[in-house]
Parts: sequence; structure tokens; C-alpha cells
Amino acid sequence: MLLAFASSFGQTWFISLFAGHIKADFGLTDGAWGSLYTAATLASAALLLMRGSLADTVPLSRLGPLNAALLACAALALCLGSSIALLGLAIFLLRFCGQGMFSHISVTAMGRWFVATRGRAVSIAGLGYSLGEVLLPVPVVLLIGWIGWQASWGVVAALMALVIAPMLFLLLAENRAPGGYSTASGNPGLTNRHWSRAEVLRHWLFAALTPILLTHGFIGTVVFFHQAHVATVKGWTLTAMAPGLIAYSTVSVIAALAAGWACDRYGAHRLLPIMTLPMGIGMLMIGPADTVGVWITALGFLGVTSGIANALWGALLPAVYGTNHLGAIRALATSVMVVSTAIGPGITGILIDLGITFPEQGAAMGFWCLGLAVYALFLSRRLTAEMAASGD
Repeated sequence: MLLAFASSFGQTWFISLFAGHIKADFGLTDGAWGSLYTAATLASAALLLMRGSLADTVPLSRLGPLNAALLACAALALCLGSSIALLGLAIFLLRFCGQGMFSHISVTAMGRWFVATRGRAVSIAGLGYSLGEVLLPVPVVLLIGWIGWQASWGVVAALMALVIAPMLFLLLAENRAPGGYSTASGNPGLTNRHWSRAEVLRHWLFAALTPILLTHGFIGTVVFFHQAHVATVKGWTLTAMAPGLIAYSTVSVIAALAAGWACDRYGAHRLLPIMTLPMGIGMLMIGPADTVGVWITALGFLGVTSGIANALWGALLPAVYGTNHLGAIRALATSVMVVSTAIGPGITGILIDLGITFPEQGAAMGFWCLGLAVYALFLSRRLTAEMAASGD
């Protein structure tokens, strides 16, 4: 849960709290800032793909604190830096360490250490994401107003180095192999074996899952990235829209816990057709929304999908592909999602520049999610048959 919470400092919603100050101080236009952010996020996805397997080979009691120390360095660079090159490097490290590695280590550990209650373990650890979304925004905004945006990053660096890194060292000190399995043997997947990343890439399932992986990250990012634009189009204020994030986080927690139980009871693969349905309904609501209440309700629907996704991906991959190479395999899936969060703001921003407002884009995204649910139904049925044939 602490790893998931610590990922907040590299998430889009957190960095966006500083966006106005960064653009003003560095003289960046919206396009320049968006391009820098996209490039940094894509680079972080590439590095995660290459180094995500460290979660398989490096003890998490070392990997977690080292990642916290690296994120502290990124925060310190933002605190002290004055060049655009250093800004780009800092954003790259924040995205790699925060959104990438912290999330990756958290879900990989839960997937490897739990078997019978894997879904619930993943969903409980994932509460750290919602905890960050609820607890951090208001104090950070107040801190920026009090000591300035750069000094605020100095506080983040101190928190990482002096609090979170030592706590991770203590909490991850003991490797928790599940009962009945040695650390070496792990828990196998399909055909009673542990799949390598190369084998996963040749298996039909990963390619089939890619559209679903891309969609959740893409839409989940752009909705928050374009909040100010939506406020302008609708004539609302950001203050009035703020409860939407609380609704999103609250519903996400409830959905994650319910989905975690369902994954353990029925199998994570059976939740695939359900996952994108709430997001589709929420996106269809944004376009015609004429009150802030509808916006808040729409974010609640998006929160259902977010909660299901947090539990589903953490439980599905180890169940299908085993746990011995889980870090490398999860890095592959996480990289796909990170890429979607990188390209989302750029694509939707270009469409806005062309005169297609984000609420108008929401209808297309909504219908895509509904169509994806139908597609996932056939995918789930095929995977169910393959797992049955393997005796899973």
C-alpha cells in the first residue's frame, strides 16, 4: 500500500498541480509542456520495459528504497533546477520511478506472494492509490501557496529520502513466499509452467489484451488532464468540479475490494467483459452533461473501472503466466499502459486544437469502451476454455 501511495508523486494528477507554475517559470506553451511531458513518459515506459525485470532478481527490500532515493533525486532536481533540460530529466525520473516502478513493484509483490487470496491482496495494496488521490491534493496546493512550487518539491524529496525509503526497507525486509511454494518454484500458470516474457509475446492473449490495456490508461489520464478545458467548455469552475476526484477515489476503493473478492471467487479473467462498461457509461455522460453533478457521477463510473482494473491486472497475469518471471511480464503490461498515458494528452489535445472539444470526444470514447466490452466477452470465453484445458 505504501508503494502504491508513493507512486502518487509521479502520477499525472499530482504533477498537474504544478503545471501552471512550471509553464510560467520556464516560458513553456501548452504545446511545449505537453510535448515534453509526452517525451518523458514515453522514455520512462521504454526504461521500464528494459529494467522491470529487476523485480524478479533484486530483493524488494533494496529495490523499493533505491527507487525512492531516485525519485527523491528527481524531486530535488525540480527544487533546484532552472534549465529545461533538467526539467525534462526530472519529469522522466518522476514518471519512471513513480507511475512506473512503484506501481510495478507493489503489484508484482502481491501477485508473487499470494495465491488463494491474490485478488484481495492486490486490491488492498491498491488502496494506496486512492489514499494519495484523497489526502495529497489539498495539502500540496496549500504548500505551493505557502512556500512556492520549487520548495514544495524539496519537501517531496525529504519525505522520500527520510520517511518512505526507510519504511520500505523495513516493510519489505522479509520475502513472503506463499505457503506450499518455495521461492524458487513459485506458483505456475497455464500448462503448469512459468512463462518467460518471450513466450508471453508469442502467446495470443497478450496481443488480445493490448486494446484493453491501452484504453484504461488512455481515458483515465485524459479525463483529468483536460479538466480545465472541460470547465471552460461547460462554464463550470474547477472548485465545483473538485468533488469529482473524491467520488472517483471513493468508488474506486469499493470497486477494487469487490473485484478482488470476485477475482478470487470466480477468476480474474471472468471480469474482463465487465471492466470497460462503467467507463463507457461515464464517458457518454460527459458530452451532454449540463450540471457539475453529472460530471461527478461520470467520474464515479470511471472509478468503478479503475477499481476493477487495479484488482484484475494484478491477479490475471500471475494466474495465466506464473510467478517466476512476473516482474518481466508485468513490466511489459505496465509499459503498454504507460505509453497510453503518454500519447493520450497529445492526441486529444490536437483534436481540441482542431475544434473537437473533449466532451465531444467523450462520446466516441464511450462507444469504444462499450464495444470493447463485447470484444472482451469472446476473449474471456476463449481464455476460460484454455484454462480449463490446462486444469486451472
